[in-house]
Amino acid sequence: MAPLVFAWLGLAAFAASLGYFLFSYFLVFGPAPSRPGALTPVLVDLALFTVFALHHSVFARTRVKAIITSRIAPAFERTVYTWIASALFMLVCWAWQPVPGVVYVLGPAWAWLGYSAQAAGIALTFLGTRALDVLDLAGVRQVMRGPEPVRVALQTTGVYGLVRHPLYFGWVLLVFGAPEMTATRFTFATVSSIYLALAIPFEERGLDEAFGAGYARYRTQVRWRMLPGIY
Repeated sequence: MAPLVFAWLGLAAFAASLGYFLFSYFLVFGPAPSRPGALTPVLVDLALFTVFALHHSVFARTRVKAIITSRIAPAFERTVYTWIASALFMLVCWAWQPVPGVVYVLGPAWAWLGYSAQAAGIALTFLGTRALDVLDLAGVRQVMRGPEPVRVALQTTGVYGLVRHPLYFGWVLLVFGAPEMTATRFTFATVSSIYLALAIPFEERGLDEAFGAGYARYRTQVRWRMLPGIY
């Protein structure tokens, strides 16, 4: 029972990290007072996100997973990953340094565009996650049934017919859609979106291995990876 509780708490930690991000992004990352040396907080923020990104990417590699599972039970590998990733993401949001300045502010007549983009981002995220097994991603199913992941069918329709990574597209709409784009929000949005763009080719290598010719056909059918008409 204790291992399963640990796994479920890992899923709760993941949900809490997302909630803390939303709280930070909407309520904490507001306008910052002007001060000299604005480059310093940007570099600190970049270092913070780099630590999170390195864990998120390196620990997802097959060779690193093999090293981890040689030291812990394979069924626990994913839930441990979820715990560490969630803790690091909350640390990033908590320690994110305010950057002075405001990039732009949409007036009342145009603010609805920003809110609409953010709503679309949330909708894309919801629709995209419906095709995934969240319990498998968080490691709960591995503890319940063993380390073998649940096979999820390749999704090629719906939001997956728009871009190959609709969750990432939804993220971009959410973080860049703020009607009041403070420099703090803009830094977070830019750094996190660049990381996602750089991670996609590595992620698609794994998808090629998992789905073979099916994913190759999907890539020819849906050209855009993340942003329609751009990337």
